[in-house]
Amino acid sequence: MQKIQSNKKLPAIIKLKYFFEKHGFHVSSRLADKLGMRVTSVRLFFIYISFVTVGLWFGVYLTLAFWIRLKDLIRAKRTSVFDL
Repeated sequence: MQKIQSNKKLPAIIKLKYFFEKHGFHVSSRLADKLGMRVTSVRLFFIYISFVTVGLWFGVYLTLAFWIRLKDLIRAKRTSVFDL
């Protein structure tokens, strides 16, 4: 990583990026030290968990959409008393 010469000239988004790079990876390394694992394994675990949670909610969305569609089909097939 490059050393930052003047902090005042950088845009706010770059400062935020450097902040997360400096402090974010430290969390996974401390957790890996406590668990006795490699840091790359902990980082990969976080990446996989994020994909699983996104996929899980996509599955819930598809299930609810199918359920609502099925409910509408069942209600449409019923005949009303007023249709006689």
